[in-house]
Amino acid sequence: RRVALCEQVGEVQAGKLVRREITRILSPGTLEDAGLEEKSHNFTAAILPPRKAGEGFGFACADLSTGEFRVTELPDAAALLDEVIRTAPAEILVPEGRVGELPEGLPAVEESDPWPFDPLAARELLQAHFKVHSLDGFGAADLPQGIPAAGALLHYLTRSLRRDASHLRTLRPYRHADYLLIDASTQGHLELVASRAGRGMTLLGALDRTVTPMGARTLRDWILHPLVDPAAITARQQAIGDWIAAPLRLGELRERLGAIRDVERAVSRLSQNSGNARDLAVLARSLGAIPLLREGLGMAESGLVGELSLHLHPLSSLREQLLAALVEEPPATLRDGGMIRSGFDPSLDELRSASTEGKAWIAALQEREIARTGIKSLKVRFNAVFGYFIEVTTANLGSVPSDYTRKQTTAGGERFITPELKETEGKILGSEERSRALELEIFQRLRDAVLAHVAELQETAAAAGALDALASLAETARLFGYTRPVVDGSAVLEIRGGRHPVLDQRAGGEAFVPNDTRLDAAAEQAGRMGIITGPNMAGKSTYLRQVGLLTLLAQTGSWIPADSARIGVADRIFTRVGASDDLSRGQSTFMVEMNETANILHNATSRSLVLLDEIGRGTATFDGLSLAWSIAEHLHDVTGARTLFATHYHELPDLARTRAGVRNLNVAVREQNDRIVFLRRIVEGAADRSYGIQVARLAGLPGSVIDRAKEILANLEKAELNAEGRPALAGTRRRTPGAADPTAELPLFG
Repeated sequence: RRVALCEQVGEVQAGKLVRREITRILSPGTLEDAGLEEKSHNFTAAILPPRKAGEGFGFACADLSTGEFRVTELPDAAALLDEVIRTAPAEILVPEGRVGELPEGLPAVEESDPWPFDPLAARELLQAHFKVHSLDGFGAADLPQGIPAAGALLHYLTRSLRRDASHLRTLRPYRHADYLLIDASTQGHLELVASRAGRGMTLLGALDRTVTPMGARTLRDWILHPLVDPAAITARQQAIGDWIAAPLRLGELRERLGAIRDVERAVSRLSQNSGNARDLAVLARSLGAIPLLREGLGMAESGLVGELSLHLHPLSSLREQLLAALVEEPPATLRDGGMIRSGFDPSLDELRSASTEGKAWIAALQEREIARTGIKSLKVRFNAVFGYFIEVTTANLGSVPSDYTRKQTTAGGERFITPELKETEGKILGSEERSRALELEIFQRLRDAVLAHVAELQETAAAAGALDALASLAETARLFGYTRPVVDGSAVLEIRGGRHPVLDQRAGGEAFVPNDTRLDAAAEQAGRMGIITGPNMAGKSTYLRQVGLLTLLAQTGSWIPADSARIGVADRIFTRVGASDDLSRGQSTFMVEMNETANILHNATSRSLVLLDEIGRGTATFDGLSLAWSIAEHLHDVTGARTLFATHYHELPDLARTRAGVRNLNVAVREQNDRIVFLRRIVEGAADRSYGIQVARLAGLPGSVIDRAKEILANLEKAELNAEGRPALAGTRRRTPGAADPTAELPLFG
């Protein structure tokens, strides 16, 4: 919903209505404090559908709470849906009348006036906002669809919602070619930032040891946008490695970072005229931590850390001004005063002194009047309607002096004033009102001083966030024994002793069993595809997710939980793990599976990593096996992607007989007295059994059902007909207790 805020404007004048105006409009994408998740962005987005054949979708998003403003173009509807899920905007705008051109599956969108989406109008809006003659300096010249989306978004925020967006000081273009692409399905299957089991079971939850809100938001962004440039990846790895080698310095750095609060959102609130003195105090305390932080980084003045340290601005004079002006713990409101320190402004001190002296006179007056009248219950009180008054109970009204003037009768007595009390009241209330007005004026001056340094403050916040994200990755690597992977431009994926980054941190239960991975898309004999067989619950799906997460983690620039690794940069990771339907769109589990598989086959390249689990199991056996075989052939022969394909079809490993690039793998188990023990180890070769009946026994199926299933399995494996020409599957069925004929053959099929 949207909420229009009407606030008092101008001064209150006796006998006149107070003038109020709509000052701003709150909406889901423009929350300022309450309801905001500090570890996530709160984006508002705008989408421009293609205007002609060959164009893509323009996409822009802005977070008013942090000052982030991004723009890109997406080639098709699938890429648009992936980006919307990745950025998770709270509001989405589209030109009026064009909602039908958007793909299914988007969150609720809102139609907006189409004229700001006009390329010329949008460009003029943006140029006026940034005070430039061209947008080429932002690197957005090649985004003809993105610029109109960005202009329309800016218009919505500033004109429709009446928000001050002056803290949106730059427009950051980004392109898919700069990042490893993760589609919506893969984000869900790998549980990167969200999971039904809770945040603790996500990759973000396993890695997030950040100590600042900016660092938490940066780390989330890195996980959703892994890099593809080996040089940029290496720069992050080196920074992490330097800190792992110096754990005491890492601890000191994290402690100093922890003193920096949410600078981005404090600046944003002040920019939008919704901040208060507490935001100023946040900035003062945060700026106080910058010199110590820079001092702690002194040994690392080269590389990425050295570059980031250059963007940490102490702004010492601003900090000193704020500290000199503000009390230690400012109040949350502006109009009640009490936020400016005594001694900062002589005029304010004088007004406060007058108020204090007046209140002391009032207290002394009460004592004098009690002594003069002999009325021990006499009180001098105050309320907002009548001001100061003398209150006398009914029983003592006979002792009231003649110079008292009756003001009001109450249930328990009378209220009086005197000329002397009235005169002093005027001095007290006048000084308090002028004091509050002067404090507000001083706050505005301090706010203006802060806004003169918005660019430096935002740079400082961004640099601190990146340092915090790097330090969080270093701390995680230190705690859990991560190693630095080699990330290069090869087609190799080789991991020795790899561990699942989330499950490896779970306390209690069985220890996580490390596993190796070896794929090479360029050298066919080394194996570009692994066919994995083995029983349910043995860990095939976990292994697939593990390989995907380790690849993604390496491309964020992090170290990984493995003995060693060499990872050739992937352009995309595709996963199809687990089963789910989509009832809202009328799609069965099998249809969802086929849709996701089609997306993989159409978009995967030889640089991609493809992870498939149980493809084809949602339909008849022969249909499913045929599809699985054909899909595997296509990925091997046509796409050439590095692929892991987990399956229960024991015919599928035969693909290795005709394709040199296919390696058969299985999850090892050990049988003990018709029971199985899961070893969680990936070994060479194909499994010869699925052990489904043994797993069913572990699940607690009745013994009679297990025994009957074993008989049916034996009949199926014989693949014979009985003497009457009936399927051997029907066999001789065990008699149900109480049945009439213990020798009668009861066919399974009628």
